[in-house]
Amino acid sequence: MLFNMRSFFSIAKLTGTSKQLLRQFGNGPPAQMNVQLKGRDLLTLQNYTADELEYLLWMASDLKQRIKHKGEYLPLMQGKSLAMVFEKRSTRTRLSAETGFALLGGHPSFLTTQDIHLGTNESLTDTARVLSSMTNAILARVYKHSDLHLMTKEATIPVINGLSDLFHPLQILADYHTLQEHYGGLSGLTIAWIGDGNNVLHSIMTSAAKLGMHLRVATPKGFEPDLRITEITEQHCKEYGTKLLLTTDPLEAAEGANVLVTDTWISMGQEEEKKERLKAFEGYQVTMQTAKAAASNWTFLHCLPRKPEEVDDEVFYSPQSLVFQEAENRKWTFMAVMVSLLTDYSPQLQKPTF
Repeated sequence: MLFNMRSFFSIAKLTGTSKQLLRQFGNGPPAQMNVQLKGRDLLTLQNYTADELEYLLWMASDLKQRIKHKGEYLPLMQGKSLAMVFEKRSTRTRLSAETGFALLGGHPSFLTTQDIHLGTNESLTDTARVLSSMTNAILARVYKHSDLHLMTKEATIPVINGLSDLFHPLQILADYHTLQEHYGGLSGLTIAWIGDGNNVLHSIMTSAAKLGMHLRVATPKGFEPDLRITEITEQHCKEYGTKLLLTTDPLEAAEGANVLVTDTWISMGQEEEKKERLKAFEGYQVTMQTAKAAASNWTFLHCLPRKPEEVDDEVFYSPQSLVFQEAENRKWTFMAVMVSLLTDYSPQLQKPTF
């Protein structure tokens, strides 16, 4: 998609000249990676290479270090606005986007189906064109992934997937950032997914191998990941030399794993299936018994909100649980995505080990 917006230097008025701006915020070290993401959409991590994924995680580390730990002010979104189109309610996606975009000097506009005519009195096509004329990017949290494809077809600005029925890329970037911070690297880690074959799992499956991680997946019969996603994952594993296990046994999936991950068993829009799903997922609760099968340095992730039937309190509130660090990192990885897609800024700090 062609991208037509003012460059990063449009905020040069903050310091007087582009040269002053570069001195203040930096234009990155000499390129260590051949990565150019400006103007791109982010609908799925499947469309991003290993180098591009590492770059986004590097950017998140850079922004977190400079802004949170060093107290620097980086108004990289000054003069820019973000349309946040949400068909589904949200805590972390909304807060990370609103606070993160504002922290960078931008203006986020939160729009629900009660605020705009999305797909009702106004087509997605027209909505995408209108938002393109008034904002610099669209963050869309939708029911149907196909709606995102339609948006990207009509929009002239980047479209970011804030969650769809198929993928949740922003969540997985935060997960990887959290694991990188904790373990000091990602390559060689084994992730065990215990739960539903849903959008969060799909985003792990289409990206983990690119970063050198092995994947062990336990889902009940009838709740397996999408077959198309599984085929893509198998191809990735062959290409990157990683391993994939698909099973119905949670303990088998957990065996030797560094990371235990689960998610809600009943996603938004599946409330009518609650009784059936609770019965199907009996035995899938993550407990210390599950952890006994994992590696000695195991950790636990959950994208939240969490229900006790998915993971018990002993694991959820244990020192091995990284869920609240994971939640905070939604903000830093979202900021990394926006800076990468909308500006020419490059990370100033040393690239982490992946």
